[in-house]
Amino acid sequence: MSFKEELLRRAREYTQRRGLVLGDELGTGVHGTVFATESQPEKGPAAVRSAIKVHQRQPDYLRERDVYLRLRDQGVKSIRDCHVPQLLHFDDELQVLEMTVVTRPYVLDFAGAFLDQPPDFSEEVLAEWRAEKEEQFGPQWPEVVAILGVLESYGIYLADVNPNNIWLSD
Repeated sequence: MSFKEELLRRAREYTQRRGLVLGDELGTGVHGTVFATESQPEKGPAAVRSAIKVHQRQPDYLRERDVYLRLRDQGVKSIRDCHVPQLLHFDDELQVLEMTVVTRPYVLDFAGAFLDQPPDFSEEVLAEWRAEKEEQFGPQWPEVVAILGVLESYGIYLADVNPNNIWLSD
């Protein structure tokens, strides 16, 4: 069984356990695959949409789960007018996070984040990283820096900063 098939198997098992209908793949990346899900109408008055992220590796899953738990404990639903997905459920065995679906503008994907202390990068690496991010975000970079500052106030240090994970207003 390929790794992609394994992720799909775990997604199917999670949705079966939770009484959800598995929808389309919303995205895939280095940490896992995200699928749309929907509650089954017979489980409630109206179908509710959510997204699940099936992680490839346990350390990435645990890191992202813990970031979402921290955000939930702090009551964070948005950061500087950017929506943050809300953790609905998680399954440690299957390494799946279920969260709300958010619309733009948003901040998401915390699998590459660090909790309580920043990554140990040299000043040279950090300077190169900042220059790359300034180029990627252009005039929106100062707002991204402000968002990162808010996350850091919660002890969350986001390393995977790109326009797919922090989508500001157009």
